[in-house]
Amino acid sequence: MRYANLIFWVVLYAVVWTVHWHNFWDSVWFILAVGLVRWAATYAYERFGPSADPDAKLGDLLETVREKYKLPALAAAIITTDGVVDMAATGVRKVGTSIPTTMHDLWHLGSCTKAMTALLAGTFVAEGKLAWEDKVASFFSDIAGQLSPMTREITVAQLLSHRAGIAENYPRDLATALRGRITEQRNVVARWLLESPAYPPGNYHYSNGGYVVMGSILERLGGKCWEELMRERIFDPLGMTSAGFGGTGTVGQIDQPWPHLANGQSAPSNGPAMDNLPYMGPAGTIHASMSDWGNFLADQLRGGSGQPALLSPSIYAAIQKPAKGTYGFGWIVVYRSWAGGPMLSHAGSNTMNYAASWLGPKVGYGVLVCINQGGKLNAAANEAAETLLNLQASRFRAKRKSPTPEVKVQSQ
Repeated sequence: MRYANLIFWVVLYAVVWTVHWHNFWDSVWFILAVGLVRWAATYAYERFGPSADPDAKLGDLLETVREKYKLPALAAAIITTDGVVDMAATGVRKVGTSIPTTMHDLWHLGSCTKAMTALLAGTFVAEGKLAWEDKVASFFSDIAGQLSPMTREITVAQLLSHRAGIAENYPRDLATALRGRITEQRNVVARWLLESPAYPPGNYHYSNGGYVVMGSILERLGGKCWEELMRERIFDPLGMTSAGFGGTGTVGQIDQPWPHLANGQSAPSNGPAMDNLPYMGPAGTIHASMSDWGNFLADQLRGGSGQPALLSPSIYAAIQKPAKGTYGFGWIVVYRSWAGGPMLSHAGSNTMNYAASWLGPKVGYGVLVCINQGGKLNAAANEAAETLLNLQASRFRAKRKSPTPEVKVQSQ
């Protein structure tokens, strides 16, 4: 609604001139009066209108959302360029028990992993070992001759932005038969996906498979599996000491949030194996505490606003600014007024957990939300995010004594 004010005044003038065409000054004074009333109403709403109490406790606000949507547990945090500045967790680790979740628990991030894989690729770009426009086929020279002419032309950037024509997933029946080291498994999957394109390259088709292919490329460049590269190049430099891979918790013990199905029932088991198969790592198997995920998101805020970060500003610009459409590299990028410009967002779920984040690099803050249940939880996550963003806006308003409008988050 960037042009709402202009439209308002044009329509108002047209109506008034039609009614009062015989008296120019009557029209002018009437328009000025309406404008004054409109300005006063807008100022009053922004200054004193609906907003969260800046002194409200985040845990209490989240509990209201959790109860409304009947979630086992709900955790969320506010992030700035310095990391997590406020966080809370409410609910229980497993339904039917009274064991509470904590702010330091580990949460499965699902497809929010993709932004981390994109940043991992960025570390190789920074070293000159990879370019966003490199042809994917150049890393699979042994099968290049078997690829279709269109597939031979797809680029790394197209892989990361879901425009490479790669199938959404590797067939389940083939995946369960995978054997050998994880790098060998990803190589098998990557070759099959490249030899069996699902769509013509260029158009957007969300693809976990594309990120598996990207992971295999990074393994070839780094000489190690994606997990080792992620730990060495992303987790360690950003202080993400809790971050790991696969489902959370010790099998049979309620020592971390237990996974729950879309109907709210607890999953039959927990632990590392309660996740997508390991070969899918680059597309969505990372788990972490809120603080550590916040470290990664804070780095995205810094890099996206030109502040010192893990890599150079040009790499974050490539990741966060889509060349086409609204999907960058691991991020959905859309304009939102609360963000003062582009907002980065992404959600993820392995069908038993849900995580999502919203970042505003221009304003320097954002929020993350974690739920230990799968299913269509956009509404619950959006309401939790709105709660946090309004709380942050109210605190900013109280601190700076400047008007900040109420925030509304739209579904991803």
